Amino acid sequence: MRKLAIFAIVSSMFLLVSMASAQQGDVALGFGALLSPGAAACNAGSGCPEKGGIYPAINADVIFHQRLGFAYEVTWRGGQGAYGGPNGQPYRPIINDFNVIFQPHLTKKIGVDLLGGVGWQDTRLYSGNYTCTFGGCTNYTTSNHFLVDVGGGVRYYVWNHLFVRPEARYYNVLNNTQNISFGNFGFSSSSLLRVGASIGYTIGGPE
Repeated sequence: MRKLAIFAIVSSMFLLVSMASAQQGDVALGFGALLSPGAAACNAGSGCPEKGGIYPAINADVIFHQRLGFAYEVTWRGGQGAYGGPNGQPYRPIINDFNVIFQPHLTKKIGVDLLGGVGWQDTRLYSGNYTCTFGGCTNYTTSNHFLVDVGGGVRYYVWNHLFVRPEARYYNVLNNTQNISFGNFGFSSSSLLRVGASIGYTIGGPE
């Protein structure tokens, strides 16, 4: 998770630097749940749904003229899941996405975030053994899959530049149902829905 935090910080810094020519920037921290088709009871042969657990999310954006801009977000399962039941394979999905965002204002305190873009899902499968290289030691293997996403949220400014935002994201993860790494490990669907809410802060403001 240390690499994840570093990547999120670097990406956020890049977005903030871009604000030199932007009219607004936003940073936010959120929490949500991941939903996917499929029964809760599953096995390695039929594939298990990719859902359950709490998903923290870090996101940032820069908005230019005409209320258009760019956004980055990373979300991950806060605790390891168990694929195939309580004693199943430990795993953790991490989802990164880069989006084009349109951010119109409805009133002085209410706005809408509409976005879409591309990214990837990093699925980590944990084992009891550590593998060490010059970059450090890890106890997991990883499989990356390209994705496309769309989503939106409604922001409400509760105090000055501080806002809350209920939100939703739809992801289509390519080849998410294929077996990866440890033999019979594949999710039951490529379609994922994340619902939740964020609290954030706006730097700058509208024209």
